[in-house]
Amino acid sequence: MTVSNGQEPKDNGRQSADLPNPNGTPESQTMAGLAAEYAQKAGLHRNSSGHVDMLKSAGGVQGIAESIVPGLVFLVAFTITRDLAVSLIGALAAAAVFTVARLVQKRPLTQALAGVVGVGISAWLANTTGKAEDFYVLGFFTNIAYIAGMVLSIVLKWPIAGLLFGFVRNEGLDWRKDPERLRAYRLGTWIVVAVLALRLVVQVPLYYMGEAGLTALATTRLLMGAPLYILGLWVAWLVTKPAPQPSKPSSSAD
Repeated sequence: MTVSNGQEPKDNGRQSADLPNPNGTPESQTMAGLAAEYAQKAGLHRNSSGHVDMLKSAGGVQGIAESIVPGLVFLVAFTITRDLAVSLIGALAAAAVFTVARLVQKRPLTQALAGVVGVGISAWLANTTGKAEDFYVLGFFTNIAYIAGMVLSIVLKWPIAGLLFGFVRNEGLDWRKDPERLRAYRLGTWIVVAVLALRLVVQVPLYYMGEAGLTALATTRLLMGAPLYILGLWVAWLVTKPAPQPSKPSSSAD
């Protein structure tokens, strides 16, 4: 999914976020560098047509599969066997397969390794307590951490949406000097916060239902994972879109 930023790019087709401007204060240079690096790692790239790829920002098809398949394998295996150990081994094996696939493809391992670690911790928690629903507890704390970080960024007037989208749109950090743009990016960040909070509102009650709510918990975890994240990111992008600049009337010779 690609959406236009509504402005002509200024970099003649460069494929990633701008490097920080060497001019300015050391603080602004540092923040610019961090923001540019974050935007690149998040998969937000600008092409020569001024589009951003929302699918890629979620890790691409393979990245989405890496986030969905281990949990799906766990759910299916536990539903069929009712054996927690077998289900946890299946989830870990699925995560390991993606890591091996990235090795074969010679692609960066960061996302796959993070997935293996996440699945490993989730499996350890479920195995320790003997409760299948505890396989999903780590996701709750991850959501809370992201919410806290994004709310803090809003309070400090460095909203995450601005740090991500500002470089894709070739705004750099100039948006912070414009109260309207700052408000827009704060709103965009609140939208992503709402997505993360909605996950907790729906899934935490299902978790407390115990094994009776496991199927519903696992299903909502899949549906409210990457698909809902992409939707929230897309809405945030649209909401923060700059107003079109009025075109200057061309002057004609006398």
